[in-house]
Amino acid sequence: MTGSIEDLINYRINRAFETLQEAEAMIESKFWNAAVNRIYYACYYAVSSLLLKNGINASTHKGVRRMFSLHYVQKGLISNELGKFFSDIYDRRQTGDYDDFVLFDKKTAVSLLSLAKEFISAVEKLIKQ
Repeated sequence: MTGSIEDLINYRINRAFETLQEAEAMIESKFWNAAVNRIYYACYYAVSSLLLKNGINASTHKGVRRMFSLHYVQKGLISNELGKFFSDIYDRRQTGDYDDFVLFDKKTAVSLLSLAKEFISAVEKLIKQ
């Protein structure tokens, strides 16, 4: 890796916002499952940026979810509602990517995108503190 930890933190939060744009493009193209995938990854990049900023290590997606809940949701730094959203979007991405006959729809994708924007905004505020 070249660059500093701060560079990586900034890269990941910027990647989160870029991936939200990818999700919007998938919604516009009516690729609902792909949109849900990109929504999850946008949130994942934001959370991984936050964990990195605070020196919290997690080597798997489940680990990122667990560390986020432990250090931010359970301590009240992120609302329970947004914590549940991150867990839910993880589960939806898993089923949409790996299970057969799982087809998301426009209403679901648009709703999740809106929540993801709120979620990433809240995470970004913590990163900037």
